[in-house]
Amino acid sequence: MRAFLVSDNHDSLVGMRIAGIPGVLAHGADETIRAVRTALEQDDLGILVLTERAASEVPDVVRELRQSGELPIVLEIPDRHGTKRSPDFLTRYVQEAIGVKVE
Repeated sequence: MRAFLVSDNHDSLVGMRIAGIPGVLAHGADETIRAVRTALEQDDLGILVLTERAASEVPDVVRELRQSGELPIVLEIPDRHGTKRSPDFLTRYVQEAIGVKVE
């Protein structure tokens, strides 16, 4: 199984390539959708990595891929500027997913 990156910035793309993960640079919703579709054509794709900004360009596509329950796993990563998520996003995610309040 392979991983593939769809990034909105060059620094993340270079960093992931150094780690052995190929990818493409995509700006805007249209380019990002095309890049994701191209990645999904790979038979051995196991992990689709998107920078948070690229994922925010195509939230419906990301949601659909996650809800399908099939490969690839969709992973959002922050870029060199840091995460755009709130500090308690993981706690809120667990609470919404399983209905348990984590303190």
